[in-house]
Amino acid sequence: MMFKESKISQRLRKLEKHLKQENPILSDVVHNFRELDRISRRIGFFHREESHATSTPWWPLISILGIYSAGKSTFINHFLRYNLQATGIQAVDDKFSVICYTRDNKERVLPGLALDADPRFPLYKVSRAIEEVAVGQGEHIDAYLQLKTCPSESLRGKILIDSPGFDADDQRTSTLRITDHIIELSDLVLVFFDARHPETGSMRDTLQHLVKATVNRRDSNKFLYILNQIDVTAKEDNLEEVYAAWQRALAQYGLTAGSSYAIYNQEAAVPFEDEDVRARFESKCNADASAIYNRIEQVGVERAYRIVGMLEQTSRLMKQDVVPILLRFVGQWRRKILWMEGLIGGALVVIFMILTIWGGYWEGLSLKLPIWDLVSQNKYIKYGILGILAVAAGYGHFSIRRRAATNIINKLIAEVKNPELHPNYQRAFRKSRRWWRSIFLPNPAGWGKNTAARLEKVLDDSNAYIQKLNDEYTNPSGENKIAAEYGRQASGGPLDSSLTRN
Repeated sequence: MMFKESKISQRLRKLEKHLKQENPILSDVVHNFRELDRISRRIGFFHREESHATSTPWWPLISILGIYSAGKSTFINHFLRYNLQATGIQAVDDKFSVICYTRDNKERVLPGLALDADPRFPLYKVSRAIEEVAVGQGEHIDAYLQLKTCPSESLRGKILIDSPGFDADDQRTSTLRITDHIIELSDLVLVFFDARHPETGSMRDTLQHLVKATVNRRDSNKFLYILNQIDVTAKEDNLEEVYAAWQRALAQYGLTAGSSYAIYNQEAAVPFEDEDVRARFESKCNADASAIYNRIEQVGVERAYRIVGMLEQTSRLMKQDVVPILLRFVGQWRRKILWMEGLIGGALVVIFMILTIWGGYWEGLSLKLPIWDLVSQNKYIKYGILGILAVAAGYGHFSIRRRAATNIINKLIAEVKNPELHPNYQRAFRKSRRWWRSIFLPNPAGWGKNTAARLEKVLDDSNAYIQKLNDEYTNPSGENKIAAEYGRQASGGPLDSSLTRN
């Protein structure tokens, strides 16, 4: 019977095939994720349907965050050139909406379960993250998430996430937990503020959670801070003052540099009484909107670096955290068994010596047991006793193994802070303590020089992919690629035909 391919393996194979056409570098990255999965399964850390590739979305991901009534939905509709999101003061969506492209001619709204259960989408298994901060709420995933499909060509190859605002107190903890999860996954984060209400408590909440918490991040450049609906300042003609006051508010929370913009919806703008004011406002809006849309168009490049970075991060996590933890706790388990068996064995020897000395069975250094002559003369009795002793010793040994394993697993779970990884560590440890494995084997099951070399190869490949991406998207030397290729050909190398197709 042929081995049946797992569902996750089928999905990764399809993803690999798709990326060969879109981005061959990422197609190779999928191959490395599959290799990383094999290593994880070898040591027992993963089961057959788990994959490191599901920890990050493979499509460019743009998140739209901010307060209520900041114009997020209007911006999304304008970008899509499609009236997908309800707009207006009363049109409040209290769920996270994951928006993706569809070939159908109409939009659909699907429940949150469609996201939580499908590894192809962001927010896969986000119910676990909700459960961590709000016990019992993970089962109510539909109250937090929905999947929307839209036939807009602007959305092809991208995924948008529209968030509820930060005003509501209901379900705040869960909402902020999902927001943090989304931020980690996103390639680009647009944070919207409302120029009409620059001093509300909701703005302070947004500043606190989305600005102060992100200024020291390594990927802080993926955040764009947008002051929307600036047309409301037209009558007072104080755009510069409002914009400067808003930037000072950002600076109070540590954002002294970065990408900040001011825009408005020109189709729904308040009337401009002064033509010069209108021209100045439009100039500012057009320049900033153009910069925002350019970042959105570049999100595919940022996606590529994010995924390669995830490969490197996951590989280092396996090398520097997972394997060392397993090595340490397997070692503790072995030492505990030897210590307990030594203690019990020593106690039995002491008891035996006390009983035989008290019984007068020692003649000098010679032990004279009356029963020994009977045993030695009958091989059946001798082998029977030896068999009983062997069974008793084996039962005692494996009882000690189980007891020691229970103690070590409890310590292991207490040390691993991420509860999502508890089953993985337990599974890997159980594989290392299977009954046929000798306690004198120092390494966890499946780990050795060969596996370590394979993991190191994945790490090396991740660094090589970064270099390939740099070669693809940068050209520090200023060298003309076509000229470089012809030079390589002149020195004996083949010419890259992709450079001469046009």
